[in-house]
Amino acid sequence: MKDISYIINHLGEEREKYFNAITPPLFQTSNFAFSSVAELKKAIASEKESYIYSRGNNPTVDILCKKIAALEETEEALAFASGMAAISSAVISFVRSGDHIVSVRNNYSWTNILMTRFLPRFGVETTFVDGTDPGNFENAIRPETKIIYLESPNSLTFELQDIEAVAKIARSHNLTTLIDNSYSSPLSQSPSSMGIDIILHSASKYLGGHSDIVAGIVCGSTSNITRIFNNEYMGLGGIISPFNAWLMLRGLRTLPARIDRISATVIKVVEYLENHPAVSEVIYPLSSAHPQYELAKKQMQKPTGLLSVRLKTNDRSKTELFVNSLKQFLIGVSWGGHESLVFPAMSFDEERTKDGFSANLIRFYIGLDEPECLIKDLEQAFSKII
Repeated sequence: MKDISYIINHLGEEREKYFNAITPPLFQTSNFAFSSVAELKKAIASEKESYIYSRGNNPTVDILCKKIAALEETEEALAFASGMAAISSAVISFVRSGDHIVSVRNNYSWTNILMTRFLPRFGVETTFVDGTDPGNFENAIRPETKIIYLESPNSLTFELQDIEAVAKIARSHNLTTLIDNSYSSPLSQSPSSMGIDIILHSASKYLGGHSDIVAGIVCGSTSNITRIFNNEYMGLGGIISPFNAWLMLRGLRTLPARIDRISATVIKVVEYLENHPAVSEVIYPLSSAHPQYELAKKQMQKPTGLLSVRLKTNDRSKTELFVNSLKQFLIGVSWGGHESLVFPAMSFDEERTKDGFSANLIRFYIGLDEPECLIKDLEQAFSKII
């Protein structure tokens, strides 16, 4: 069992090297100097283990990566400038022209764009499947398939995949599995223990936790991380800045406390919404009303703060009025910070709306607000449309 407190507060922090400071220093440098040509040549020959230029390694970033890898129970991790930099680099690393991807449907919008707009330009095709049935992944596999891409729960509609079952299918076909684990965080779901090869995060969410950074994470085995480091990480250059890595280290200190607070609050908000006459459906994996509740309990250790609701109306003007009437919930994309947020699905273009993201679907993120304040805010907004 991983020692979360030790990982967050001590792992990777060699305090004797920096005056026993409790907070790790910020190595805000682009370059590193060498005492001799021989020392420089030695470093270049093993760039992944050396400090040469901060596009490769940086001491602040290294401390962060050690902690995240330990939290996800993988050998190593890499930190990127955004979640999409992490996702794109990881996906690209395992496909070539003529290859094929099997992906869960309704994945994150920009991951979907990567797979439907960018990769086809280079001869890589993607088949999207209903991930609620593991057999759909098996049925979509072709001779040229290289990876299976998961996002459990997926975006907005929060459908789960049976991670262990899909990983087993992938291994039987010698395929690499990737999962976006941003929804759950390493404190709620451990994909590595279920056989997943590559774990991805939009670290702007729970790992940062303060809505002040944009970052991404890739976790995996030493061989897979080395592969990505030597190619996409160094070659495409979508690396995190030392300052943002330092801010994420600060955010990690409060991760358990934030998740615990959110877990307690979200259950109360979900219960309120499930009993409200203006709501036709609450979509939350760890609600007993969710069709995959038993799978969610098996895979997810604790609740986190993202849920969706469908209002009992298809009137776009009523949905807009409801959202605009909220005061405690800020209207915004992203999530995972201290603030509670609301995002109406009708903000998407018409193409995404055809995928079932109708006018009455609203996503909520529960932050660190008092549950009573959030419920009071919801009540006054509902009163405007009933």
